[in-house]
Amino acid sequence: MALNPEVDRVTDRIRARSEKTRSDYMARMRAAGEAGPARSHLSCGNQAHAYAAMGAEKEALASGRQPNLGIVTAYNDMLSAHQPFETYPAVIRDAARAAGGTAQVAGGVPAMCDGVTQGQPGMELSLFSRDVIALAAAVSLSHNTFDAAAYLGVCDKIVPGLVIAAAAFGHIPGIFIPAGPMTSGLPNDEKSKVRQQFATGEIGRDKLMEAEMASYHGPGTCTFYGTANSNQMLMEFMGLHLPGASFVNPGTPLREALTRAATERALAITGLGNEYTPVCDVLDERAFVNGIVGLMATGGSTNLVIHLPAMARAAGIILDLKDFEDLSEVTPLLAKVYPNGLADVNHFHAAGGLGYMIGQLLDAGLMHPDTKTVAGDGMNLYTQEPKLGDDGLNWTAGAGKSQNDRILRPTTDPFQKSGGVKQLVGNLGRGVMKVSAVAPERHVIEAPARIFHDQESVKAAFKAGEFTSDTVVVVRFQGPKSNGMPELHGLTPTLAVLQDRGLRVALVTDGRMSGASGKVPACIHVAPEATEGGILAKLRDGDLIRVDATAGVLEVLTDGVDDRPAVTPDLSANSFGMGRELFEVFRRTVGPASEGAGVAVAPALPA
Repeated sequence: MALNPEVDRVTDRIRARSEKTRSDYMARMRAAGEAGPARSHLSCGNQAHAYAAMGAEKEALASGRQPNLGIVTAYNDMLSAHQPFETYPAVIRDAARAAGGTAQVAGGVPAMCDGVTQGQPGMELSLFSRDVIALAAAVSLSHNTFDAAAYLGVCDKIVPGLVIAAAAFGHIPGIFIPAGPMTSGLPNDEKSKVRQQFATGEIGRDKLMEAEMASYHGPGTCTFYGTANSNQMLMEFMGLHLPGASFVNPGTPLREALTRAATERALAITGLGNEYTPVCDVLDERAFVNGIVGLMATGGSTNLVIHLPAMARAAGIILDLKDFEDLSEVTPLLAKVYPNGLADVNHFHAAGGLGYMIGQLLDAGLMHPDTKTVAGDGMNLYTQEPKLGDDGLNWTAGAGKSQNDRILRPTTDPFQKSGGVKQLVGNLGRGVMKVSAVAPERHVIEAPARIFHDQESVKAAFKAGEFTSDTVVVVRFQGPKSNGMPELHGLTPTLAVLQDRGLRVALVTDGRMSGASGKVPACIHVAPEATEGGILAKLRDGDLIRVDATAGVLEVLTDGVDDRPAVTPDLSANSFGMGRELFEVFRRTVGPASEGAGVAVAPALPA
């Protein structure tokens, strides 16, 4: 199938926009790659330090003839999705020895859980943790003793941070190894119902806690289709996972077999062999277009609209919100996974999963088929699924059709003709809306504004019964420079209750929503943010706001708003406590959300 003309045009536009930065990046990567295996340039003293604790493997490491795999791990046992990584280094080292190589844990990176910090001061460090992860991974790999890298990470900021680091070390191969989703627990729609009941005071905290614990109940990724699982989808669509690796549950024989196979593959694609596949060759503009298409086809997390531009810039590629919008227009929504539907990712995987979806998109000409991947050349490899039999691990043809058309559909009969994300532009700035879970009759909301400076004030107004008519709730001074751009996930139940009562409501904010944001129309990531001269800082209660996801418009309709003085609230409370004082330099230097809200990357690669 010929490539869709719009996909082709967007790819060419990205390529042209990025010509200088990509060319400079690739020149640096080629120079580093041509220098040969890193260990050959280290002194004897350098190497002795690196191998001192490696026992019987010292000789193999010192010879430099066998590939050495550096493991960068985001393990901790507070994140359910990362707890399985505790045992991965031992498995990887064993698999490396069996394949004639060696492996060392190069270092660890921090991994915070947004589910724990939602609504708490620690959430103000969440977005910036992505850049900390990239920096920490760079420190891990800076010892220059590795021929390839294995990246162990799953959740919200962890995978984007690791991808940024992998791009910075793009002259060496890198493979991402997931942990998989937890088994299904309390259905997500039942959990959501309980949250709304708690928000209205119908039930107490004991019942809320009971529901939450029944939902988040074991090792693995949370089963709704939020940022963590969107990350896993992305790693397959961009060719950094082995095919079919994303949604295999932890603690299963297939999961371990895939980890061993990833180790073997990482060793096979180093510069010491005949299949040298550095990350810089995988992460080209076609891979990022494929990733955006995957985000739209699955109705994935809006957080990736921030992360993908930051990841791309690390590889010298400049993405724009217009690229997301144009690809969304031609990409059909093929999946209904909570919060877009009732199913979870385990149900999605059983229905045919990513292999079926990639096959459909390739057949429709909506993906680049000829990209380089860690598995080999071409995305057709990712239509296959792994099977573990008596003869070991093999890949076979995937599902020829969806096993449940309420969860997964072909491109000829999609849930929607266009994808899940819409750009909104107007006199209030630029923002995005995830429309895949929003009913079409709510795509346009025009109503008076209520202005707030934090989500707790919105909840207080709700409890006081102040929302009695159609309202556009504006929560400003939530951008990256104001307070690190925390997710405003706590607003979802409150606004959903108002909507269920028959009110027409929408949210407008320069902050983020969770990857699980759902049925309430929310224009988020508005840039310029209020702190940076955005018109949001001039709005007052009662101003008429139009949020139009059909026409892609975000406007204040009240006259004279631009002539008002901007509000300058006291934000000093955002600067201290829970480590926030350590991140002041991040708030001062962070780029706008529309360019990825980058700290470690954006200044180095200006648009």
